[in-house]
Amino acid sequence: MEIRPILSTLSRHKTAAALIVLEIALSCAIICNALFIVSQRIENMQQASGIDESQLIEIGLSGIGKQVDGDARTVEDIASLRGIAGVENVAIINQLPFQGGSWNTSLSASPEPDAQSVNGAQYTIGENTLKTLGLKLTAGRDFNADEYMSNDTLEKEQNLEAMKFSVILTESMAKKLFPDGAAVGKTLYMANIPMTVVGVVQTLLRPNNQNGNRTDSLMFPIRMNYANGGRFVIRVTDPARRAEVLKQAVAALEKNDPNRLIYSKQTVEEKRAKYFADDRDMIGLLLIVSGLLLLVTALGIIGLASFWVQQRTKQIGIRRALGATRAQILRYFQTENFLLAGIGIVVGMLLAYLLNQWLMGRYELPRLPLLYLPVGAVLLWLLGQIAVFGPARKAASIPPAVATRSA
Repeated sequence: MEIRPILSTLSRHKTAAALIVLEIALSCAIICNALFIVSQRIENMQQASGIDESQLIEIGLSGIGKQVDGDARTVEDIASLRGIAGVENVAIINQLPFQGGSWNTSLSASPEPDAQSVNGAQYTIGENTLKTLGLKLTAGRDFNADEYMSNDTLEKEQNLEAMKFSVILTESMAKKLFPDGAAVGKTLYMANIPMTVVGVVQTLLRPNNQNGNRTDSLMFPIRMNYANGGRFVIRVTDPARRAEVLKQAVAALEKNDPNRLIYSKQTVEEKRAKYFADDRDMIGLLLIVSGLLLLVTALGIIGLASFWVQQRTKQIGIRRALGATRAQILRYFQTENFLLAGIGIVVGMLLAYLLNQWLMGRYELPRLPLLYLPVGAVLLWLLGQIAVFGPARKAASIPPAVATRSA
């Protein structure tokens, strides 16, 4: 089929053709970026935390008024929690993945002020934390019993530079600090405070997103208590018993000391679900907007094609009388739509790039991968062909005699 007659016809309907091209271009730009944002949110939501979420419960408490010997009370609490049926292990920790704020610090391989440092989420943990969370060591070891220290005791220490500190890193942080070799046994510095890397775990997500970084974390053997920022993590033997164990755990803690507030009591799966609630809402909203945009675009194509079929009844009748087949008429309208969609998609790709540049500057969104442009193009081309098929089929079915008399 020759393209020239189609272009000639479109040139006589510039306004209608331009509106469809503009509609397809805007749809292409918005849908490409919307799908990219959706994929980014889904990828973020599915990122592995490194801990056994299905078996973990978190309970956070705070004292009312002045607290006396929080360390002793925390030891008592842990003993009570371990005595509950269905509890496999208990640990005290300052934070967990999937929360709004976080403790962070920076480490470097040299004490020099201008040494390059890596920022990571600072987890301070008590005994049995690695076993409780289900963290997987890929190098080195867990902390030894004599390496743990109380946070209250640490705060009273005057000469931290002279103390021996140990640290466990995540693989991502270890590779940044020691790109040319193994991290275990090496010395790191927090300002002028030296510490020895004793182990590396595969993954432990940061509690929240720090400038796009979710994977750089470190652990210190510093034992918190319920009154200075520590929270209890309970590992259950059976995920099905989490609700039962949580209820008994709260009762045990209230029995030990009723003059405390429980500010957090939830499973880690519930914690993850709450943390990503906004992402799920965003995904749903973008998919709805994209669906409505595609629907509006399809209706616009159908409406324009139907209008043009009505306007070209005489032309169709003459072509049929001269021997054009139904397939040729059908192909004519589909080719016409393909050309309009093609122009709209080319313009839309440029708009998609410009929109992505704006989003990168405004919302720190990553650069739009080129893959999304052909995906959006194919989607809109298919949409155009499906939308125009009905009006085109109707045009192809018009008998030559009826078309000619209708002129």
